[in-house]
Amino acid sequence: MYVGALELDILLDDVHSLKQKRSVIKPVVAEVRKRFAVSVAEAGHLDLHRRALIGVAVVAAGGEHVRDVLDSCERFVASRPEFALLSAHRRVLGPDD
Repeated sequence: MYVGALELDILLDDVHSLKQKRSVIKPVVAEVRKRFAVSVAEAGHLDLHRRALIGVAVVAAGGEHVRDVLDSCERFVASRPEFALLSAHRRVLGPDD
């Protein structure tokens, strides 16, 4: 069994309130969950209106599949025009860890 985690640190462009932030982040989180069948949530920077931290987790039998899914999630989020992806950090744990 392999477990992968991905943290995506995001800077939102034209957002001036926490309410606007939620209206941008919530649909992205829902689309990542639906499209890639992963667990995903806004997991940080909750009190900042121009920053967000999205956490993604996936479990699979193979490490290559976990890496492919995390790569796809990162590319999808990075392609969104309404914000900039500042950084992405990933961890993959396998049977030897």
